Amino acid sequence: MTSVRAPAVAGSFYSDDSSELQSTLEKLLEQSAPLLAQSNFYRREQNKALKSVRAFIVPHAGYQYSGKIAASAYSIIRSNKHRFSKVAIIGPCHRIWIESIALPYSEYFATPLGELALDRTNIKSIYNMGFAEYSDVAHEEEHSIELHLPFIQACLNEVKIIPVAVGDASYEKLAKIITMLWDDPSCLIIISSDLSHFNTYDQANLIDNQTTHLIEKLAVDELDHKMACGCTGIQALLSVAKERSLKASLIAQCNSGDVYGDKSRVVGYGSYAIY
Repeated sequence: MTSVRAPAVAGSFYSDDSSELQSTLEKLLEQSAPLLAQSNFYRREQNKALKSVRAFIVPHAGYQYSGKIAASAYSIIRSNKHRFSKVAIIGPCHRIWIESIALPYSEYFATPLGELALDRTNIKSIYNMGFAEYSDVAHEEEHSIELHLPFIQACLNEVKIIPVAVGDASYEKLAKIITMLWDDPSCLIIISSDLSHFNTYDQANLIDNQTTHLIEKLAVDELDHKMACGCTGIQALLSVAKERSLKASLIAQCNSGDVYGDKSRVVGYGSYAIY
C-alpha cells in the first residue's frame, strides 16, 4: 500500500491553492535576485562557486516572512537543477520530541503542487548506520521540512527527497549522515533553520550577525540553539565543510521586523551557501 504524507501547513505557512502557490514562488524567486547580487557569496565567488555549491542553510518560516530569503538560495539551486537527482532536507523537530533522528516510512510527501517520491535507498542506508529511527509521527506535522518542498518542486527537475527530522541527536552523528550523502555528487543538501527567536529587533540583529560570522568562520562549537533552531544540522554541515576545506558564505539575511515592521519580538532568517 502506497503511503503519502499529506501537507500539514498548506493554507497557513503557504497557500493551499496550487496556482496561487506557483505564482508566489515565482514572485519570491524574482524578488530574490537583488539579494543574491548583493550577497557575500556572489561578490566573493561569483560564477565559479555558483556552479559548484552542494549545500545550503535555508530558513523555514511562512513564506510571507522568510520566503524571499529562502528564494535567494533556491534561485541558485534552480540555476544548477541539472546537477541534482535527489535532495536531502534536514530539519529540527518542532512538534514531536524524539531522542535521535527520525526517518519516514512514507513513500511520498505531498504539497499542493503534487507528490515527491522519497529516496528509499538512501533512507535505508541512513537507518542502517544505527542511530536513526523510523517515525511517521515525527514527520506528520513538522513544518521545517515541508516548507522546502514547494521550492524544490518549482526549482528542480524530477527529484527524490530524503527527509531527515532531527531531535536530541549529536551533530557528530548527523555529520556522518551528511558525509555519506556528500559522497553522491547528485545529492543536494538543505539544512533547514531559522536564526534567533523572539528577541527585540536590535538584539536579534546583534545575535544573527554574530551567527553569520560564526557560520562563515566554520566555528562549529561556538554555535548554539539560541542562535538557530536548526543548530544541530548547521553544526553537522559545517563540521563536514571544515573537514573537506570548504567555505560558507551568507547569501541573504533579515528578520520578521524587516518584513512586517513589528520590532518588539522578532525571528531571524538567513540563507547560506556551502561550497
